[in-house]
This record gives sequence, C-alpha cells and structure tokens, in this order.
Amino acid sequence: MKAIVGLGNPGSKYKRTRHNVGFEVIDELARRWCVDLKSSWRRRALLAAVKDRDVLLAQPQTFMNLSGASVAGIMAYYKVRPADVLVVVDEAQLPLGKLRLRQSGSAGGHNGLKSVIEAIGQDFPRLRIGVGRGDDEKDLSDHVLAKFSADEWPIVERAIARAADAVELFVSNGVFAAMNRYNAPEEAPNNPKSEI
Repeated sequence: MKAIVGLGNPGSKYKRTRHNVGFEVIDELARRWCVDLKSSWRRRALLAAVKDRDVLLAQPQTFMNLSGASVAGIMAYYKVRPADVLVVVDEAQLPLGKLRLRQSGSAGGHNGLKSVIEAIGQDFPRLRIGVGRGDDEKDLSDHVLAKFSADEWPIVERAIARAADAVELFVSNGVFAAMNRYNAPEEAPNNPKSEI
C-alpha cells in the first residue's frame, strides 16, 4: 500500500491558504478517485482508502507543526514503508506553481516536513508545490498562512492539478518516473520553454 499525505492546517479559516496546498491536492485526488475523506480520531487524520489502487489518502488534523505524529500513526497502523509515503507540501522557496519531487531529503526549513522527519526519518518521497516567497519584508509565517490572491488562484489550481497528475504517476510507475516528468518545466502550447 502507498499513502499520499497532504500537509496543512485543519479548519475552514485555513482553506485556500498557501500552507494548505497539500490538503488541496488530496481533495483533488479524492474527487478524481470518487472517495470521501472520513475522520479517524485514532490516526488524527481525515482518511480515504482507494481500494482499486491500493492507496490511502490522508490529511493530518494535528496542525502543520505536529504532522509527524499523525503520519507515524498512519504508517504503523496500515504497515506502510517510508518509501511508499508521498508527502505533499507547500514550498515558499519555489516560484508560484512550480513542482519539485524528491525521493528523500531534509526539511529545508519547512516545519511540517521537520515534524515528519523527526517521527519517521527522512527517507520518504516529498512533493513540494511552489507558493512563492512574496514580500521579503513580510514575516514568512504570515505569508504562508495568507490566502492566495484572485490573480494567483488560476496558477495554483493548475499546479494542484499537475501535482495530482504527479501523484497518479507515482502510484502507478514510482517516484523516479514522476520526478522525470514533473520536475521539468511545464510546456506551454505556444512556448515550449515557458513555465507556469
């Protein structure tokens, strides 16, 4: 079994914020795969089993900085190996809409990833979705907890769809196939070298 874990903060006030783009990808996958996320208080997450794909979708409900406890609980209960857990997160150091998939690595300053690494080690794949850094004068925590602007949202929607595509390829063909396809810039119809 594979587990796709989108990180974010629970509650309606965090919907469509930069920090919750991982949740948005899980919502998109649940829509595509026609499953409903249901609360599991023991796992401290919203979960959906996709039986025909042998995949578990998860949104930890522990708040971002404590995500590791939920991820570790899910892995232990469902007997999922670290290499089969794909964690989807926002990344302020990437341009808006850019994707970066890695087989393993450090937290890179992301508190959600830091919590997961502390709980299960760093040998799990992660998919980062660029949310931009914004104004350097603005506090980073304020920036990632802010909602996307109306101008940004179409770019974010496209990134969410591409991230869901990347997850589907990860599930069917593995992390390297997904890295090879989705770490490259997206080709635009009239300009093959442009990025979103």
